[in-house]
Amino acid sequence: MPLYKTLQPNSQTTVKIWKITESYNDLFQAVSLKPENLKRVLGMKSELHQRGFLSVRHLLSTFGYTDTDLFYDDNGKPHLKDGKHISITHSFTFSAVVVSDFKVGIDIEKQREKIGVIAHKFMEYEFQYLKENEPDYINRLTVIWCIKESLYKLFATPGLSFLQNTLVIPFTIKEGSTVAWIDYENKKHRFQTQFFEFEGFTCAYALPA
Repeated sequence: MPLYKTLQPNSQTTVKIWKITESYNDLFQAVSLKPENLKRVLGMKSELHQRGFLSVRHLLSTFGYTDTDLFYDDNGKPHLKDGKHISITHSFTFSAVVVSDFKVGIDIEKQREKIGVIAHKFMEYEFQYLKENEPDYINRLTVIWCIKESLYKLFATPGLSFLQNTLVIPFTIKEGSTVAWIDYENKKHRFQTQFFEFEGFTCAYALPA
């Protein structure tokens, strides 16, 4: 069953993860797309991206939605016609959707050593507690990236900087949760974040604290 995992962090929020094992044709034949999205998926050069896009439509159906229930604003943030909040992510062979009564953000990333090369571009404060020689350095870096990406999707404000406007409170992988902040235009916003690892990937999602 491609529906890999379902989580319910609270009674108003549901997270669903899809493991993309199907072929492009199998995914394509089982969904109905709006004309603009049909054009979009047919124009994608990467089959991996096509399968990711289509798997998200399959996830929508598990929530009882169709492609026509989803739309995007001028900032690229997804919305649902019924007013519920949604966030979407896909990475390689996994995709995820979270639907909530609250503003929410989610991200999945594959754990890769090369994230260490760009660490200085997305974090500063976090170097106070995260050191390169730690055995779980790459895993924790990936958590931080996923959390910050989730915050970015939730906040949906052009010009928000991972480096300058977001910070993640110290955590361990075993804890599976931490607090994160957005400090933007002299206002501080606090968020509760949860994260977990599976099959060489990391998933994190953020909700208002």
